[in-house]
Amino acid sequence: MDQPQPLTDDSLSSAAAAFERLRPRLFGIAYRVLGSVTEAEDVVQDVWERWQGTDRGAVRDPGAFLATVTARLAVNVARSARVRREAYVGPWLPEPVDTSVDPQVGAERGEALEPAVLLVLQRLNPVERAAYVLREAFDYAYGEIAGMLRLSPANTRQIVSRARKRVTAERRAPVDAAQHRRLLDAFVAAARDGDVAALESVLSADVVAYADGGGMRGVARLEVVGAERMARISAFARTFLPGAVYGVAEVNGRPGLRLVQGGVTVALVDVSVGRDGVDGLYWVLAPDKLRAYERSAGRLTGRR
Repeated sequence: MDQPQPLTDDSLSSAAAAFERLRPRLFGIAYRVLGSVTEAEDVVQDVWERWQGTDRGAVRDPGAFLATVTARLAVNVARSARVRREAYVGPWLPEPVDTSVDPQVGAERGEALEPAVLLVLQRLNPVERAAYVLREAFDYAYGEIAGMLRLSPANTRQIVSRARKRVTAERRAPVDAAQHRRLLDAFVAAARDGDVAALESVLSADVVAYADGGGMRGVARLEVVGAERMARISAFARTFLPGAVYGVAEVNGRPGLRLVQGGVTVALVDVSVGRDGVDGLYWVLAPDKLRAYERSAGRLTGRR
């Protein structure tokens, strides 16, 4: 990067306008690579600071330049975050993001937003993650990705192909939006009423549930498998979170369950649905991750 240059009011205003126009895309790239609203916000802030100190007159394509800086910084942060996540208490789930304000989080495609897909990406190395995200979510050409990540075009194609196969192999075939919403509404109603039998009726036999409480007492620290066990745990949420109001909110590009207690979000649940019913539940109860979700709604509106 060039050394910081003195900025006039006009040059700073122009730089800020260009950056704000691209901010959703930059956040979308960093978020998909990192699975963290907080870390993605930090990356975008770092990109802005570097952008201010860049000789922008020498930049022919601000969008490509800023996306490159974002991708490289996100890869660096992902490498340093690995040790922290390995020491995390209980299952680590991506921080949920409110996509009702920015439906695609700056992407041409809705790829790599579902928690299940983000979890698969976390098992890839950071460069593989970034290459997959840039290609599948943002439709960058292989040659562009190669330059952004300092790879050869041939290697870039191989990396994206391997990542795509990994995601496809571990991701169950989704159902249409109407079926997803029907089963989600049935799950929400049954969980709200504590109706174990009704819950079992909408869960697939091999449903898997993860709960990210960040070490909270009473939150399962291992994945839970099976409709009967999951139905009882979902019904127990009424006791664990007394007085919580059950509702539907947009989470990571699709409707999910939101529990509010005293005006504060106390749980968000992404519900994945397959041909046999609800086959995945991703409970986020860690307070810092829930606050990150609420912050995400203010990224474009200026509300924080």
